[in-house]
Amino acid sequence: MPATNPRELLLGSFRTAVAAADPALVLPPHLPAPPRGRTLVVGGGKAAASMAAAVDAHWPGVAPLSGLVVTRYQHGLPTRRIDVVEASHPLPDGRGEAAALRMLDMASQLGPDDLLLVLISGGGSSLLAAPVEGVTLKELRQVTKALLSAGATIHDINTVRKHLTRLSGGRLAQAMNGAQGLALIVSDVVGDDPTHIASGPCAPDPSTCADALERLQRFRIAPPAGVRQHLESCSGGAIADTPKPGDSCFARMENRIIANAHGSLLAAVHYFEQRGIEALLLSGCVSGDAQAVAHQHAALVRALSRRQPLALISGGETTVTLRPQHGRGGRNAEYLLALALALSGMPAWAIACDTDGIDGSEDNAGAIIGPDTLSRASERGLSAVDFLAGHDSHGFFSALGDLVVTGPTRTNVNDYRALLVGLD
Repeated sequence: MPATNPRELLLGSFRTAVAAADPALVLPPHLPAPPRGRTLVVGGGKAAASMAAAVDAHWPGVAPLSGLVVTRYQHGLPTRRIDVVEASHPLPDGRGEAAALRMLDMASQLGPDDLLLVLISGGGSSLLAAPVEGVTLKELRQVTKALLSAGATIHDINTVRKHLTRLSGGRLAQAMNGAQGLALIVSDVVGDDPTHIASGPCAPDPSTCADALERLQRFRIAPPAGVRQHLESCSGGAIADTPKPGDSCFARMENRIIANAHGSLLAAVHYFEQRGIEALLLSGCVSGDAQAVAHQHAALVRALSRRQPLALISGGETTVTLRPQHGRGGRNAEYLLALALALSGMPAWAIACDTDGIDGSEDNAGAIIGPDTLSRASERGLSAVDFLAGHDSHGFFSALGDLVVTGPTRTNVNDYRALLVGLD
């Protein structure tokens, strides 16, 4: 039986999962040959700077290369030929808006002999958020915040945002003026559909403005005047909708997934197996309420009654529906706090972290729990039930010293979870 500390095993598995999605490793094999003309690099997301650095390092020095990418604050990296701008996430700001408008202008100056190389990763929806005409940045922020607080899935959120911003929903491909286009994508969404990753700037958009209005109504969000007017005008045909499947603007554009959750989860499975621990990949597509998923996983652990070491691996993206008054925390810490309560009395350990190093909007990637989590909390006078009810998982795990803090990983293939059972 492995003698390694369970916490170190869990942390090591997370580091392995993140490393498997490092753009420096996964991107270079997908670079095309330089075109007859010039190459323009644009893009956005939490991995945008590391992707740009990988392109810069491997692109032939004699081949023309320039560009601009936007990433989250504190996620930048030095590059020689590609400008890197930092902007706000998850709520957009003026720096991201200005960068997105510059990209559209740069893409429109390309020609048939040129290549538009687009670097896309999770977070791009907010970082490339230049509102459409008639919608202000303040209104876009208001709608984004309301959707996040309502527990909407990323698919629902992007269905709305694609119709409110100038690059998303295939509009970047529409702007590239007949150039060849290749979008290299680090996927952070369940299903790896390019139309949902960073709101699909280079992918056909099957959704409509009417769909966006329906999502707002479903989550009982009253949109600001500019948003409502734009979506209603678009639904009525007065304003053009996003380009749809079959549109000629996609004839020379390829969307290619170069890293996703599945690859990282398989790397974690191999990590445990190398250490003599059987590993079972439950799913890379787990979604739904974080607390509900925690109860499902706890029920599975109780049903297994394992005496031999076993690691249960899963990925995906859960959601949290916040009350008007709430504490701090992300979906991974919320999942773990609910899991600790559901596993009370069981000899199990678990980690849940976002591979981008940011759980929700906090400064930690996630946290770790063990069989002693609740007893240590009780000794400090902390009620796990009360912290969970108040959506203050960050406060709970911070008090116990169990937060996992990595800093920006500069990649993003969604959440990583591992449950360890059967260890002494």
